[in-house]
Amino acid sequence: MDARLDIYSNAVAGEFTKHINAAGTVLTGSTLPAATQELVKIRASQINGCASCLDMHTKDAEHRGESSVRINLIATWREATVFTEAERAALELTEQGTRVADGGGVYDEAWANAAKHYDDDQLGALACLIALINVYNRLNVITRQPGGDYTPGQWG
Repeated sequence: MDARLDIYSNAVAGEFTKHINAAGTVLTGSTLPAATQELVKIRASQINGCASCLDMHTKDAEHRGESSVRINLIATWREATVFTEAERAALELTEQGTRVADGGGVYDEAWANAAKHYDDDQLGALACLIALINVYNRLNVITRQPGGDYTPGQWG
């Protein structure tokens, strides 16, 4: 499959991507646990059908030591025993924040559950991360960015 647009050589898309990558750096440096960040990115990318992001984030998670069992069970996290209560709360918030048109938004119960496990800065990072990965997913799906060729660390 060929991409519809090379977002890195296109002047406007390249500049936009540079800025959202800078936003991502802020979140990567936050106190939200790195493993939770990867779980969120993978789950939103699964929901949105973003092959490019799934390729990147599953490989990055594995490269950072995440187990294949946990990576393979993210889509079925409710039925899996390998995620902490905090991770479950983040995954629920991710699903509701990604499927806003399907279910009416993020419910107070999901937010309150996440707030039991994360402080205000971590909640801010989590909310921003969910929004950011959805931006990446949509850009990649719209421009049909293929998955499969990513190498961990390729983008910095």
